[in-house]
Amino acid sequence: MNNFPSRRFSTLFDSVKVKPCSLKPFIDGNSRRRNWNPIPIPFGTIPELRGQDLDFVNVAHSHLIHSDWVKLNALCAYVSPFRVKHILLKIRKDHVLSLEFFNWVKTHCPTSYSLETQSMILHILTKNQKFKSAESILRSIIVSGSLELPAKLFDAILYSYRICDSSPCVFDLLFKTYAHAKKFRNATDAFLQMKDYGFLPTVKSCNAYLSSLLDLHRVDIALGFYREMQRCRISSNIYTLNIVIHAFCKSGKLEKAMEVLREMESMGFSPTIASFNTLIAAHCNKGLMSLAMKLKNSIGKYGLQPNAITFNSLINGFVMEGKLHEASKVFNEMKTLNVAPTTVTYNTLINGYSQAGKSEMSNRFYEDMSKNGVKADILTYNALILGLCKEGKTKKAAYLVKELDKENLVPNASTFSALICGQCVRKNSDRAFQIYKSMVRNGFHPNEHTFNLLLSAFCKNGDFDGAAQVLNDMSHRSVVPNSGTLYDFRNGLCQSGKDQLAMNLCKKLEDKGLMPEGFDKSKATSSGPEK
Repeated sequence: MNNFPSRRFSTLFDSVKVKPCSLKPFIDGNSRRRNWNPIPIPFGTIPELRGQDLDFVNVAHSHLIHSDWVKLNALCAYVSPFRVKHILLKIRKDHVLSLEFFNWVKTHCPTSYSLETQSMILHILTKNQKFKSAESILRSIIVSGSLELPAKLFDAILYSYRICDSSPCVFDLLFKTYAHAKKFRNATDAFLQMKDYGFLPTVKSCNAYLSSLLDLHRVDIALGFYREMQRCRISSNIYTLNIVIHAFCKSGKLEKAMEVLREMESMGFSPTIASFNTLIAAHCNKGLMSLAMKLKNSIGKYGLQPNAITFNSLINGFVMEGKLHEASKVFNEMKTLNVAPTTVTYNTLINGYSQAGKSEMSNRFYEDMSKNGVKADILTYNALILGLCKEGKTKKAAYLVKELDKENLVPNASTFSALICGQCVRKNSDRAFQIYKSMVRNGFHPNEHTFNLLLSAFCKNGDFDGAAQVLNDMSHRSVVPNSGTLYDFRNGLCQSGKDQLAMNLCKKLEDKGLMPEGFDKSKATSSGPEK
């Protein structure tokens, strides 16, 4: 097949307007006046049936309409792609029979299972609005295809379009399926080719594409495509605008996101709770808590009520800012408005108070959580264990670890790290090292903070042999030690007469590019860092 020339993204037809429920090729007088000239849809052809081909198709068709699959099976050896195409054309008004026959060919006559026959079943299914079945077939084609497949697939659909008396929805489905499959380059190419032939995707398919782009953090491409939608006059809906708000928030352009919110009403839309939740979360993430609270307070003007997501974002924002009292006030407001706190709500508060070394408050929230029948998870227990360990209450922490088994929860890296922290607080470096070894045996590895905590604990206890073991493990895991702790460690070894070991370990770190920034080896050999 010959490919028609493909037009670039810059080729825009500003006069075209598509309603969300309509997907028709725009070849009207108005668009012509404004210099939009779609390429005519080609007339593909299939040679006429003659002789044995005609006899075979008539016999096979008879077996099909009588559901005589046994007799049809006997004809497998004589099936060809040419004959399959003609049979599909004969039965295309019966989409159920067409799909059954298509699947039969796929199973019994795989050599006759071609891109052309696949395109024909897509036309038949989309014409009959059986989009799920059609998308399933499209997905299997896309997943199994080569690099050259997208261009061939579009051509196959295009050239069989008129033969099958198809619907423009087939191109919309192609675009949407690429979007769902995260095949963004293919989706963009399909969009451009569709536009060349006078087709535009529905707003629902455009939203799927925008949403998939954001899932993979392709914000600039998403916003660029939204602008292309506007140029093509593809009417946005509230979901489109919420996605655009999300895109601006992800790129840190909060004022732009607010502009979209303000423009909604002039476009005939009313914001949803999702609109506000996205904006509130974005302001919270930037520490703009007063603006986040203003947004929350303005929700009622639109006849909306804040939900658990709204409150969770605000609570998390205040916790990140260290404003635990404000977070608790939001929690109380949440309960006053009869919005049920979730596991995320409690985990955020418990973790916030635990990080601040206020395990009593953490425990109060845990008790409230249990009283309200909200299920605790491993994050809940890890936060509680950390709070206790920060205060050196390792026995209580060990009791909670035993509770995990009763709750069918499995300790993870954070559980072990919290327990190591507890032993370091109690200056029990040997026990901390034992927990570290148990952690590794269970398939977990400490993060940079936990490693440096261990290293510091050994140095403070004067156990520089133990510290050397930890540093060796850090080197193997490519973890950079803390500069101050490394000074203490090297000085301790030197003062113990182990200068050579200190030099060897530091050289090992240097060779692997793990020496902390600003570390001065000459100072380390004498009196440590300047105070």
